[in-house]
Amino acid sequence: MTSNSPASPFPPIAEYAFLSNCHTGALVAADGSVDWLCVPRFDSPSVFGSLLDRGAGEFRLAPYGINVPSTRAYDPGTNVLVTTWHTPTGWVEVRDALTMGPRTGEDATTPHTRPPADDDAEHLLVRTATCLDGSAEIELVCEPAFDYGRTRGTWTLDAPGGSTADITVGDVHLRLHTDLALGVEGGDSVRGRHVLNAGDTAFVALSWSASLDGPRDAADAAARITATREFWRRWLGRARLPDHRLRPYVERSALVIKGLTYMPTGATVAALTTSLPETPGGERNWDYRYTWIRDSTFTLQALHYLLLDWEADEFMQFVADVEPVEDGGLQIMYGIDGRRDLTESTRDELTGYQDARPVRIGNGAFDQRQNDVYGSVLDSILLHTRRSERLPARLWPLVEAQATCAAAIWKEPDQGIWEARGKPQHYVSSKIMCWVAMDRAAQLAAIRGEPELEAGWSATADEIKADILEHGLDGRGVLRQHYDTDALDASTLLAAHFGLLPGDDPRLHASVLAIADELTENGFVLRYRTDETDDGMSGKEGTFVICSFWLVSALMVVGEEQRALDLMERLLRIASPFGLYAEEFEVDAARHLGNVPQAFSHLALVEAAARIILAERVREMSL
Repeated sequence: MTSNSPASPFPPIAEYAFLSNCHTGALVAADGSVDWLCVPRFDSPSVFGSLLDRGAGEFRLAPYGINVPSTRAYDPGTNVLVTTWHTPTGWVEVRDALTMGPRTGEDATTPHTRPPADDDAEHLLVRTATCLDGSAEIELVCEPAFDYGRTRGTWTLDAPGGSTADITVGDVHLRLHTDLALGVEGGDSVRGRHVLNAGDTAFVALSWSASLDGPRDAADAAARITATREFWRRWLGRARLPDHRLRPYVERSALVIKGLTYMPTGATVAALTTSLPETPGGERNWDYRYTWIRDSTFTLQALHYLLLDWEADEFMQFVADVEPVEDGGLQIMYGIDGRRDLTESTRDELTGYQDARPVRIGNGAFDQRQNDVYGSVLDSILLHTRRSERLPARLWPLVEAQATCAAAIWKEPDQGIWEARGKPQHYVSSKIMCWVAMDRAAQLAAIRGEPELEAGWSATADEIKADILEHGLDGRGVLRQHYDTDALDASTLLAAHFGLLPGDDPRLHASVLAIADELTENGFVLRYRTDETDDGMSGKEGTFVICSFWLVSALMVVGEEQRALDLMERLLRIASPFGLYAEEFEVDAARHLGNVPQAFSHLALVEAAARIILAERVREMSL
């Protein structure tokens, strides 16, 4: 892919830092501006949306007239951002956090359907600025634009030059708390400036809680950030993180996965954002602030590998709670509150990130037929059952329904795992996942003591596998995208992931190497070649990060360990400065594309790292 992009007012996707309170998240640009924040939930309309239109709202706290910081990094083991600025007259440190604190009662802002934990979101974005040396003038600019930039409100100060300001649009109420003297410009922008000397600290906090409470002073603000830092480190301390060179990457991925989890229901959003483009300036722009059922098996595997069993159970309970469709199956995706209707619309008044249009709200693929969903659910239930050593009674009806649906539809074409908007096809990955559904259902029937169901479902699994091996291989014995093409598709790597064929099977080995050699750009994996696939869209796309991590895992499965290690090292080198991954990586321009941070990318990193670490540990034990 070639790129001749002119200078853009939009920061590179990789330069954004991610904050989370497990209810919503924010993206902070290098210049100190919060360019993305939706309140009170991940899928709420944005109040700061400069990510998608430079006039759609921002919130900046930084030295006046200085746009380039000296350093930016997370407090280790946290989702708390620390930015250091060097000004002509001094040094300043800014700390940013979506704060967490002890649960004090029912959350009236985002009510819980799961049992609440000891700590919960305060529904506050807290920012502190401390002068480390010399002096520096700090500037605050808070300019929300509600409903994805459509509506501007009017700030009201508690007093002229006061330190509290309120703004309300519809049912969204925001309150700004600070120790800076504030002024309002143009009604919708509140500003403050103050000179800090060495040792001085200023704070600003934005609240959208039901009470609109916030820090009383700078010491209180700093204490809330400290409590948030301790929350993340305490949470991470529960995870299994082996002493290994891959540990820092697994740690960051764990923090991302937790940060993308909606605590009130246990659902995990696919990404924080909507409409960051897969094709620069193109139309491949999607809303990923929902939970995909196909992610369930990868989420459960990652969480259980990390010994984060509480989070795994929360997600499994969310899946058990969602409403099935008419035939008893599950949709491919749901809202984080379990809602089914995710009707897609566009916001044509927004420029889009670097002119990539349209900006989409909702996701029109929610009612597509995708036959892989049944296998994802049943593999998740089997994994969870083995880990917890019991099959919860409330999950058995879900097992029966998904197995019945998979058995009934596996012969039918669908849109495939990539949600192609072309005509339905007999996608090989969908057949693989239907085999997974029946194979896992048979194993669950055995655990439950249902021999007749076990035998019937196992027979169907054998039938599906035979069909794949008869129609899903090309003339050289390589798994193909669908039955009517010889084109390759990275989703067939799932054959290695789920054990359709053993690692020493020559067909699996050939399929994995074909993708490694023929479906890559400079070693990074494409989903498919867009000129060989009817996906209903125009334009080329970047390499898919998850597919590259899948290839690492698949290479490990088929015994190509050195190739797997080499690819893993290359993937680690393209992480953002914060250890984050978007959905895609454009090789020629060496830049991230697509929504960020992408849960699927980080889930696949954990799996690939786990396979590498396990292989090394087994080898050590055999010495």
